[in-house]
Amino acid sequence: MELTLDSAVTQVKGLGPTRAALLAERGITTIGHLLSYLPFRYEDRIHFTRIAELVPGQPATVEAQVESSSLVRFAGRRNAMFHLRVKDATGQLHLKFFHSAYLNGKFKPGQTVVLHGKVTMDPNRPMRMEMINPEYELVEAGDASDSTEVGRIVPVYEAIGEISSRMLRRYIYFAIQNFRGEIPDPLAADVLRQYGFPSRRDAIFSVHFPAEDADVAALNEFRSPAQARMIFEEFFLYQLGIALRRQSEQRRAGIPMRVREETVREAVKKILPFKPTAAQKRVLAEIATDLERNTPMSRLLEGDVGSGKTIVALEAAAIAIENGYQVALMAPTEILAVQHYLSARRIFAPARYAVELLVSGMKWSEKTEALERIATGKANFVTGTHALIEEAVQFAKLGLVIIDEQHRFGVLQRKRLAEKGAAPHTLVMTATPIPRTLALTLYGDLDLSVIDEMPPGRTPVETQWREEKSLAGVWEFVRREIASGRQAYIIYPVVEESKQELKAATAEYERLSKNVFPQLRVGLLHGRMRSEEKDEIMEEFRAGKIQILVATTVVEVGVDVRNATVMVIEHADRFGLAQLHQLRGRIGRGAHKSYCILVAPQKVTEEARARLETLVATADGFKIAEEDLKLRGPGEFFGTRQHGDVAFQIAHPLRDHKLLDLARGEAFALAENAGRAAELEKLKRFLGSEWQSKFRLASVG
Repeated sequence: MELTLDSAVTQVKGLGPTRAALLAERGITTIGHLLSYLPFRYEDRIHFTRIAELVPGQPATVEAQVESSSLVRFAGRRNAMFHLRVKDATGQLHLKFFHSAYLNGKFKPGQTVVLHGKVTMDPNRPMRMEMINPEYELVEAGDASDSTEVGRIVPVYEAIGEISSRMLRRYIYFAIQNFRGEIPDPLAADVLRQYGFPSRRDAIFSVHFPAEDADVAALNEFRSPAQARMIFEEFFLYQLGIALRRQSEQRRAGIPMRVREETVREAVKKILPFKPTAAQKRVLAEIATDLERNTPMSRLLEGDVGSGKTIVALEAAAIAIENGYQVALMAPTEILAVQHYLSARRIFAPARYAVELLVSGMKWSEKTEALERIATGKANFVTGTHALIEEAVQFAKLGLVIIDEQHRFGVLQRKRLAEKGAAPHTLVMTATPIPRTLALTLYGDLDLSVIDEMPPGRTPVETQWREEKSLAGVWEFVRREIASGRQAYIIYPVVEESKQELKAATAEYERLSKNVFPQLRVGLLHGRMRSEEKDEIMEEFRAGKIQILVATTVVEVGVDVRNATVMVIEHADRFGLAQLHQLRGRIGRGAHKSYCILVAPQKVTEEARARLETLVATADGFKIAEEDLKLRGPGEFFGTRQHGDVAFQIAHPLRDHKLLDLARGEAFALAENAGRAAELEKLKRFLGSEWQSKFRLASVG
């Protein structure tokens, strides 16, 4: 049989329609797709361990001879356990295979078998070592040359449904053994020579089945030459797509704005509520320079919680409005959209700009009137949720788009809002500090501005970790703070009680308001409330009418109540690190000393302990983001595992940042070199529909 990249996976021996359907759910329908499904770990099964030298708790590979076997059936059950006893010159080893009646009769005394698995002590016979469900291979004595399981460095794959790592190994081995097709290489020969990379064909085959003398440690750290080449290739193609998209955007005629005129400068100064920091001035200058150009601005504004990003964005908005254009600000939640609306109304009051709100929860009559004011240009500044990208929304003259918390939106949503105008400028904001390498990956088509300085007058938040048995003392502390005129948040992970045995916001609100704080005014806020209810509660909390706000993570982003100085987070071990940091950012926004109290048991998982200890130790958002990335990886860190913005197979931006920098340089050099147009055309098939959907690369072909 001769296989090519386009051959159907059903041509692989033993891979029938049912398993092919499972693979198809993961986008694997051809041999090319199958060969692109790479291992995530490797095991050394070349060096055999003698039975007498086995160590409980450690994995090992053993070559032995079958002594005996038996099948034990369980009364009243269809399942059975298969027992196997093997020996070598140094001793005996017992093996148990659960639900494995099919193995009965497979092993004959005297046969040579190679086994790989974790060694444990038999709980019923303390002196006897065993392996449970080990991987095995029957081989001719001393000959494991044609094995996928033993006598080699063995690749380990993530299982796909009922298709185990072992099955995938055999399918891929069969595909490689029978492959006769071409494997086009997206990397030019001079790039391969420059970095010492193998060809794509050699790299793919080597990543799946490394040579016997390969360095297993290097393979498991993704540092082998073949892996480095595949990582570089993923980054190169992704960055090339970004370079082409950026090039396409820059060809569009933008809106050059007057920035240096006295009237514009005075308008910007008029709305400033305080003296800006040096970082804010620097970033505004970068934005102003972009706004003057005749190509659309595409800039990411990054800064820690409370660093003053919003006022910089509103200064940029003032420039656009003074030039006669409208500004749209899109936020991921209604609460944050309302917060921006109220902030903009307050800050723009001296300039008398008309500020509009547009969210899904508005009454039909209010929404209709708002749409009319937006369409006629009466609304200068419009803030809202994804309701802004609905078809009914028409702007008279949209000149600037501001996206807050970009990682909550897909690239295509950003694009849809920008399409409401004729090539408007785009400013993206995030309060999640992102290491430069990851920013280049997620937002490679954007220029980067960082506010790395906090405004004066912000007091550091003291963070403590307390167990539930200390809650009485915590509540007493909350009472004292409120007696001093301050306010507090109490955060819970869920709205209503569930099987997870977590305290719920609704039940705890009832208990706290009746039994713990009966003399105080306690409010409740969660995502399932109607928009009007949420707005009313937040307004009462801002005005000080509510002293304690019991809430879920609906307050995580953007809520700004300067008088709130205490935040108690129950079940803090159930929250992500970045989420805890964002929640903590709701306090410490005024001049008063603030306190964040994390309530969690002392006995928590290692990851939860790392999160809580990091939060207690530092308030530096950049350090917290680095630690969060180490704990979760970029896919979960940005929620992109769900909406697919960064779906790398082998590359990891944080781990492989040096290769990312090299690949980005090569990709942008190719995209910007008119003399390499033919090479670029050849590469566009690698940037076809599959890569566009995989990485949300709109319009790169």
